[in-house]
Amino acid sequence: MLSVLPKLVRIGWQLVTRGKHGSPASRGGADRYYGRPYKPHYYPEGTYVGERITPPQMTEAQIEEYHNAYRQEEDRKDWG
Repeated sequence: MLSVLPKLVRIGWQLVTRGKHGSPASRGGADRYYGRPYKPHYYPEGTYVGERITPPQMTEAQIEEYHNAYRQEEDRKDWG
C-alpha cells in the first residue's frame, strides 16, 4: 500500500513537510537525491501511479514547489 502521509525532512535546522509521495515537492527532492535532471513533474495519485503531470499542465505554484525541493535537497544517493 502506498503511503500518502507527509514526509518530514530536515532542511538545515528545520523540519519541514515534504508532501505526499508523488507531489511536486516529493518528486523534486527525489530527482535531486538520485542525480536525475531537473524536469518538473508530479503524480496526483502517488509516485508512478496514474498520469505523470508536466508543464504546461502544472501551475506556477506546483513548479515552484518542485523547484524549491530540488534546490534544497542536500543528500545524494551513494551509488558506491
